[in-house]
Amino acid sequence: MQALPQPVESLPEKQRAALITLLADDDPAVHQMVRNKILSFGPLAGQWLRPYLLHADPILRRRASEIVEHLARAHGHDRFLQFCVRTGEELDLEQGLGLLAQTRYPHINLDGYRALYDQWAVTLRELIGLKTDPEQVLGIVSRYFFEGLGFKGDEQRNLSAGSCFINSVVDRRVGNSVTLCAVYLLIARRLGLPMVGISLPGYFLCRYQTATREFYLDIFKKGKFWTKGDCVKFLQSTQQNLQDGHLSPASPRRVLVRSVATLHQAYSHLEIRDEAARMQRYLVALAR
Repeated sequence: MQALPQPVESLPEKQRAALITLLADDDPAVHQMVRNKILSFGPLAGQWLRPYLLHADPILRRRASEIVEHLARAHGHDRFLQFCVRTGEELDLEQGLGLLAQTRYPHINLDGYRALYDQWAVTLRELIGLKTDPEQVLGIVSRYFFEGLGFKGDEQRNLSAGSCFINSVVDRRVGNSVTLCAVYLLIARRLGLPMVGISLPGYFLCRYQTATREFYLDIFKKGKFWTKGDCVKFLQSTQQNLQDGHLSPASPRRVLVRSVATLHQAYSHLEIRDEAARMQRYLVALAR
């Protein structure tokens, strides 16, 4: 086995390049030692490896990409944990869901998704015009959301982790009840609609409420209207009784908790233990 060079920070550029080249070594033990050494320098190592992402050697290219991705995900993990610990009940839901997505997809452009939500809201303002009747307005929003944009519920529900990350839901237009409601809420709030999330056990709804009108919307089922009685029937079907908190507005933090909990359930079902453990850490941080 080849001896490793001196610590990378003390190496001239050529010797640093020689160390990185060892990533492509055929000996698995050499590759692992070099990988661990490079990782020990944290985010700086990602900068060193970026020129190798287009290297002619496919093995070196793949292994450099893996380390860059690993470092980026670790950075996203730390950012999301800090967000969970430092923010309160009325946290910025859009930011929280975006940071959660970056723990899995670290290179996504959150500003790009924000611009997309803004664009959809602009289109909806034009479609709504001067209409004020809640049923008309909600009908326009739902038609645009489901027919115009093509969003729909993922029939596999919690079995698909991809339906839990907001960027994946927006890209594929398929999601679970929590994440679909979250996207719907982000658009509704841009329109100034009095919309909140309702966190039922095992399901999630949106509610439009004014002093005189109240509508529950099942976003997973293309915006189907529910009544309070429908909510009670759903709870009874799951062997639950209506409790005070069931129909209370879900705070932004509560929506984020449900998103993480659904991911934890998905990864646990798929027996992806490392990812399930990561979600458990987020749940602990959000519970503080």
